[in-house]
Amino acid sequence: MKLFRVIRQNLIKEGKLKRYLLYAIGEILLVMIGILLAFQVSKWNDNRIKRNNELNYYQNIKEQIIDDRYLLKEQIEYNDYHMILFKYASKIIEMNDRSKVDTLGAIIRNLTRYSDFDRNADIYGSMVNSGELSLLTNFEIVDLIRILEQRYNYINRMENIHYDAVIQYAAPSMSNTIKMSTNEIMKPEVVYSFKFQNLIQTLIQIMEEKKHTYVNTINYIDDAIELIGKELEK
Repeated sequence: MKLFRVIRQNLIKEGKLKRYLLYAIGEILLVMIGILLAFQVSKWNDNRIKRNNELNYYQNIKEQIIDDRYLLKEQIEYNDYHMILFKYASKIIEMNDRSKVDTLGAIIRNLTRYSDFDRNADIYGSMVNSGELSLLTNFEIVDLIRILEQRYNYINRMENIHYDAVIQYAAPSMSNTIKMSTNEIMKPEVVYSFKFQNLIQTLIQIMEEKKHTYVNTINYIDDAIELIGKELEK
């Protein structure tokens, strides 16, 4: 800056007005270019920070839904295992097979068992409330996260329905018909009735709907993992 000031003073002293004006214009242009460059560098740095924050957020989401996928697979296996047992129990009752009364008693003891994902997902809602939603530029991923939250909420509703059925119907019926310490059926005429079979069939229907919901949610998770993976590779 001192050098520029000396040059300006010399040009004025020498009376070279035209050259001074050209120099002044050049100096202004240099200052403007410097300002534009500084602004561009600042903008580039801001974009880089935003992109890094976005990628970190994608990575966090990916890790969470991978954990959710693992938990859902566990719930599917647990749900399937007991659903197979309950279907077998329903078949024994349908055939009025009294030779399998001990097996039926052992299965009835499990009527209070139910799968429970127990994941209160609020990924999308948290993004909206925190303002982090504005960081995400891949709207396909955002839409999938919103859909996943809806699926999680539906899973919770189905599990609550199953829980209510267990508490209100399965548990009382079980405690009134079998001896818990030995699984011995104390009221076979009740257990081998169509009403008891209807109870088991109701539980099976709930479990089938839960399985469908679990599998459907895993498919959405797989889609989200794939999209996030592609975004992280960019």
